[in-house]
Amino acid sequence: MSSENRVVIKNKRASFLFEILETFTAGIVLTGTEIKSIRMGKASLVDAYCKFIGNELWLTGMHVAEYSYGTYNNHEPKRERKLLLNRTELRKLSRSTKEKGLTIVALKLFIDEKGLAKVDIGLARGKKVHDKREDQKKKESKREMDRLQKY
Repeated sequence: MSSENRVVIKNKRASFLFEILETFTAGIVLTGTEIKSIRMGKASLVDAYCKFIGNELWLTGMHVAEYSYGTYNNHEPKRERKLLLNRTELRKLSRSTKEKGLTIVALKLFIDEKGLAKVDIGLARGKKVHDKREDQKKKESKREMDRLQKY
């Protein structure tokens, strides 16, 4: 797969709303029409988060648009999708989410070199309003410095 037709779908709201403590890369179980739709870039991670059902981690809230050439066996756009992680990572995430204020959010959906869909997930803590303001001030000052260095 060449680098120019790589699919990378990011969740920009996650870094604004959450402080990412640790990241993991997980495989994702998809149907045939879902992977085709993702390869066309028709997915959104805006409201995506992960939850444990039993001992398995599931991605909830990810929207994958129906495949335009799909027939009667097209997929459900907002269905829950199973994530594939090794047992030690699952145990660590399970213990961490039982702590107060920690959650697992989807950060990035991409197709790797082998053509498999992967999701970067992050163990996150919600930001307070003053943290968001502080981040915005840092971004603005960095942008101002970059603009001044050009001249």
